Amino acid sequence: MHIDPETFPAPTGREEAWRFTPVPTVLTALTGDAGKVVVEATTVPGVTVTTVDRDDSRFGSVLTPADYVTATAMAKFQHGTTVTVSRGASSPEPTVITVRGEGGTSFGHLLVDVEEDAEAIVVLDHSGAANFFANAEYRVGAHSSLTVVSLQDWDDGAVHVGSHAVSVGRDARFKSFAVSLGGSIVRLSTTVEYAAPGGEVELFGLFFADAGQHLEHRLLVNHQAPHCRSRVNYKGALQGEGAHTVWVGDVVIGPKAVGTDTYEVNRNLVLTDGARADSVPNLEILTGEIVGAGHASATGRFDDLQLFYLMARGIPADEARRLVVRGFFAEIIEQITVPELRERLLAAVDAELETSMP
Repeated sequence: MHIDPETFPAPTGREEAWRFTPVPTVLTALTGDAGKVVVEATTVPGVTVTTVDRDDSRFGSVLTPADYVTATAMAKFQHGTTVTVSRGASSPEPTVITVRGEGGTSFGHLLVDVEEDAEAIVVLDHSGAANFFANAEYRVGAHSSLTVVSLQDWDDGAVHVGSHAVSVGRDARFKSFAVSLGGSIVRLSTTVEYAAPGGEVELFGLFFADAGQHLEHRLLVNHQAPHCRSRVNYKGALQGEGAHTVWVGDVVIGPKAVGTDTYEVNRNLVLTDGARADSVPNLEILTGEIVGAGHASATGRFDDLQLFYLMARGIPADEARRLVVRGFFAEIIEQITVPELRERLLAAVDAELETSMP
């Protein structure tokens, strides 16, 4: 569904959905000189990856643009990537889509279609230099399971803005990991819809912002079908002057969504002065016949008592800091079933601490 961007006003930063975002920088990047990204794929049996033109009728079947930037990205991409998981297919190995920026402003689109009774893992690995505006659609068929790891490991100065839309079928499962480490500005918005009863969704996030970085994650889990479950767990660390993270978690339980079971949590660890974490959980309940619903949010400074405890037992200060931060993120990282990714994330966290921690 390609909607004219002019249908929406350009954001100014005064809108609720954009009030935390560096809007002038985003809009400048959106209209920058044309750039290039290189997209490559590594597949597994039962999974087909193709590059198709923008007029493919499948694009827009899950995602409907809701703002100017999303609509612009959808209007300007020329070629998109489709990932089709055949019915009954199953593999413990991931399909890996690498997106490497080579400068300038680029637009992209991804559609992952998991047919019935199938299981798949898809890894999106973003790196390089780019202003990248790209949307993604995920359709999970009945009795199927999809795990997505989206890794934002851009070079300094990159801008990445994207909207991800998920449709979860009957008794289907969707699990995602949004990992933001690199780039100047990263803003990802994820919307989940349940197409039928019995769906289960787990959304995990890990982000580590350094001086001057803006990392923003927005979620909307829309429970309109009965007897569905959702869990959200995002964790972030910040260090350095001007480091800024934003997490906005919205959960809506509609009047027909009886038997809903949902909980969302965000935890932020502020390691130095001059960093700012904004955390906004929201919960709207329109029926009383639910299993449970709740949310939690906490932002705190590095615990000097923990550091003292470890140093008193002979552990050097740098290693003690590393252990504390690793422990903070362990709950998220240990959920990833791809060993190479777990090791890469632990190494990335260590590298962040080595380069920036005082």
